[in-house]
Amino acid sequence: MAQTAVSKPIIKSRGQQKGYWATLATKVWNYRSLYLMLLLPMAFFLVFRYYPILGNVIAFKQFKALLGIWGSPWVGLKQFRLLFNDPDFRRVFVNTVSIALLKLIIVFPAPILFALFVNEVNNKFFKGVVQTITYAPHFLSWVIYGAVLYIILSPANGIVNMALISLGMDKIPFFQKPQFFQPIVVISSLLKETGFIAIIYLAAISAIDPTLYEAAIMDGANRWQLMRHVTIPGLRATIITLFILQIGFFLTVGFEQIFVLQNATVLSKADIIETFIYRVGIQKTRFDFSTAAGLFNGLVGMVLVLLADRLAKMMDLPGIF
Repeated sequence: MAQTAVSKPIIKSRGQQKGYWATLATKVWNYRSLYLMLLLPMAFFLVFRYYPILGNVIAFKQFKALLGIWGSPWVGLKQFRLLFNDPDFRRVFVNTVSIALLKLIIVFPAPILFALFVNEVNNKFFKGVVQTITYAPHFLSWVIYGAVLYIILSPANGIVNMALISLGMDKIPFFQKPQFFQPIVVISSLLKETGFIAIIYLAAISAIDPTLYEAAIMDGANRWQLMRHVTIPGLRATIITLFILQIGFFLTVGFEQIFVLQNATVLSKADIIETFIYRVGIQKTRFDFSTAAGLFNGLVGMVLVLLADRLAKMMDLPGIF
């Protein structure tokens, strides 16, 4: 009797498991076309995203091409010690943090403000024109956008320098002065991406309950008060989520943009971790050393995004984990 009493739940559990797998197999078969569509994306991520992660082991080795990744000798944390003692890396780290902070303080809030003001425009035609003009630069590559900037800021016949001459001022070689490089990076990012990122905030604004606006208007709220007490609180979850994601990519300040705009004369302020990895790893073939730099970059980003998420939860704000 005791054996029967014990065996019944086991038999029932196995039956439930068989039923679960049978149901799952039926669902997969019924939606087989959708699962087939997933095969190529999954293969892409496996081959080009997850499999290369194994290559990070080079950061702990003295890499020799003839021996391969797994045949190269282990050196432990030697590459990281060399990295942190390298004065060039310390310089590019400071540059990266400086540009990242400027973008976080100036570029991140800009789409929020832009979306708030666009939302207040009642003329649909004017709103559409403004949105189209501000969205368009996002779809230009940094190669094209950089060429436009070079033309505008050219010391020979650029629009800005022509205006300075007309005001009786001297020409300024913007791309030859290190002190101008980081402001140019921030302003160009602001002009290129603000309109496109604002789409996210405009979509979030459209999801706010209209009855909240109606109730506030009945209480006598003006447009500024509606923005302050209804629209901005309605955007809080979106702002926090994008802020946490921005923190996660804190040290990723844009390789393509920096690489296109920098030159040898401004390298003291223009060199960042990503261009440092390219120059040392690809051009000088120091793959182990540059992999350590890349691993450090990714580790810092992971720690920052976890801290930002935890801080958001401690403040009773929505997190992403």
